[in-house]
Amino acid sequence: MSESFDYDLFVIGAGSGGVRAARMAASKGKKVAVAEERYLGGTCVNVGCVPKKLFVYASQFPEAFHASAGFGWTIPQAPTLDWPTLRDNKTAEIERLNGIYNSLIDNSGADLFDGRATIAGPHLVSVNGETYRARTILVATGGWPYIPEFPGSEHAVSSNEMFFLDQLPKTAVVVGGGYIAVEFAGILNGLGVETHLIYRGPHLLKSFDREMSDKIKQGMVDKGVHIHLNTEINTITKTDNSLTVALNNQADMAAGLVLYATGRVANTAGLGLETTNVVVRNNGAIAVNEHFATAEPSIYALGDVIDRVQLTPVAIQEAMVLVDHLFGEGLAQIDYSDIPTAVFCQPELGTVGLSEEQARAEYPDIAVYVSDFKPMLQTLGGGTDRITMKLIVDTASDRVIGCHMVGEHAAEIIQGLGIALKAGATKAHFDATVGIHPSAAEEFVTLRERAR
Repeated sequence: MSESFDYDLFVIGAGSGGVRAARMAASKGKKVAVAEERYLGGTCVNVGCVPKKLFVYASQFPEAFHASAGFGWTIPQAPTLDWPTLRDNKTAEIERLNGIYNSLIDNSGADLFDGRATIAGPHLVSVNGETYRARTILVATGGWPYIPEFPGSEHAVSSNEMFFLDQLPKTAVVVGGGYIAVEFAGILNGLGVETHLIYRGPHLLKSFDREMSDKIKQGMVDKGVHIHLNTEINTITKTDNSLTVALNNQADMAAGLVLYATGRVANTAGLGLETTNVVVRNNGAIAVNEHFATAEPSIYALGDVIDRVQLTPVAIQEAMVLVDHLFGEGLAQIDYSDIPTAVFCQPELGTVGLSEEQARAEYPDIAVYVSDFKPMLQTLGGGTDRITMKLIVDTASDRVIGCHMVGEHAAEIIQGLGIALKAGATKAHFDATVGIHPSAAEEFVTLRERAR
């Protein structure tokens, strides 16, 4: 390393992508620094996937208690939720994970700075009053919840605050139609909160397969969520201990909490990018090429801040490809097709490949197979849940190009099918596979009748 540089790589942001890049580079003998102003592990570990999934588990217990009666169990008294226990146990688990991330960075040999880092030039990073020269700078600062400004918007909270509420409200309004909105609506409803989901559009989860999205909406309604589509909030007014939500097309609504889950924006404000040639798109995201290089030769970016695919495993994969490009053989690549995805709404969604709408636009002839049935648990459990499974096949090649599931264990099942799609599995491969009986998953290999 030239004497003129303090570090070969300076990573801004200790989320999943930034930490993986730092560790990989350090393992190749490079001098590496990581700076983080908030919490180790980024959005996913602290205010995203991990605590969200813990809350999803918590919110599913009432249905399990209800189902247990049909299997002969008697619960002497109605179970009650102690919110502080759930919240604080979740926080303790997140702090444990923070410690693991700290150890990972320490053990890699990288230097960790606890503070806000800003870019002071193409090779300069300032943190805690000191400025360091870096041969390469990596921006991995992630995203941040976006709440639009309108009269009373200051009374709304984002997903960040949801994990630390002092107490659960009796009534909550969730605003948005994407995965964060439907997940939190399911969590709140499951924890016993009267929950209203408000979305300005006609369909929830609009970027997913329409048939699956409609199944989720119906499943949420069956579980007690009040869904208001084609609806917008005009104002929020705060009274002594309640909020009044004025809607564009119906009567005012009282709520103890208003959660805005209306999207996330790249976390680039005040980063100092104007001291460089880095190009920032209109939505704040950093523009990069296939090697994650910005328009400034010494600066790279990856993860949510580049707004390609905002998923933790994708950021980790991007980091490995980047480090190979910078310090390895430069052969690693990332393929953004057929990325398995789950939405931990209730009912749960798992999906990989193309939606039916995308498949019809891309392929001249497709076959669609659909199965909809009551899960075995509900035969005695008496719940409202159903499972829907769907395969989309390119008839010319017989290749399965889309696989979707709504219902219990969807994420676990779709992960395995993601491998099949990545390997180019055909419908004949699915048909030749013996099912595991009795399981919901076996339905994917017994689908014979074309739905359309």
